[in-house]
Amino acid sequence: NRSMTLWLRKLARMRSQVVSLGGVGIKRPSRSASSKRSAVDAHSTGESGPPSTSSSGGGSSADKPAGGAHAPGRGKKKAKRKPRAAVPVQVEAPSEWRTVLSKIAEFRENGPLAPVDTMGCERLADVDADPKTYRFQTLVSLMLSSQTKDQVTAAAVKRLQESKGGLTVDNVANHMSVEEIDELICKVGFHNTKAKRLKEAAKICAEEYGGDIPPTAELLMKLPGVGPKMAFITMNVAFGEPSGIGVDVHVHRITNRLGWNKTKQPEDTRKALESWLPREEWIPINPLLVGFGQLHCLPRNPKCKGCPVESLCGKVIL
Repeated sequence: NRSMTLWLRKLARMRSQVVSLGGVGIKRPSRSASSKRSAVDAHSTGESGPPSTSSSGGGSSADKPAGGAHAPGRGKKKAKRKPRAAVPVQVEAPSEWRTVLSKIAEFRENGPLAPVDTMGCERLADVDADPKTYRFQTLVSLMLSSQTKDQVTAAAVKRLQESKGGLTVDNVANHMSVEEIDELICKVGFHNTKAKRLKEAAKICAEEYGGDIPPTAELLMKLPGVGPKMAFITMNVAFGEPSGIGVDVHVHRITNRLGWNKTKQPEDTRKALESWLPREEWIPINPLLVGFGQLHCLPRNPKCKGCPVESLCGKVIL
């Protein structure tokens, strides 16, 4: 195929065009060249790559070389990305951590209410409902809360509770359509996906757990759309068992800012905190720090002036 031969020659010329940055040779092909090279690589190795997003389609048989020709110099496989190194678990408790939590608790008690205090997921389930329904509503609240403000989540849960049949496992699993659920939660983030996952989770609860939710964090995490934070907070609230610390963006940010951990992901933060924080603190630390983060220790421009723990803070700005 003549066009393919010309392209391979051009590709060889591009490989020779290397510039030096900081003493290291780095190939600098254009964006279009990189895209075409990926297509050649995928064909020559027999691997299927992601679909092309170009207007030309890039996937017709006319664009592929005949006879399965292999590009020269492409025998080597791409190096596998090394897995992320495990974060060492901190065993020793930070100094004065009790004082820090005590000062933040006093500050929160004497200050204005944060959204989490009145509209947090822990407060949305109907306390007068039967235990199974209460637990299911707690789980639903957490599933809807991802990347959604507390006020929006609270409104969506209320609409579900007030809908025909109410927010129960049986109603969601057997009587509500995905479209009906989606219409009721349309203002939460990623509502289309969450509507499908709520329906699927309710069916699992109905068929495998007798209309109740899974009784452990590990089983909860097997439900569609349920991650570690949701599972642990559900266990903490619905069952009253401190099975793990619920680490969201606020807890992750504030504990790193305080200098308690040096972690990149919330799950790493959870493991680090659980290695030294007494179990009786696992449940209250989430709403305590979430409210502090919503009103005072903000992601950007934290209100350090007047902060009750300024003198004890590492002030690590993430």
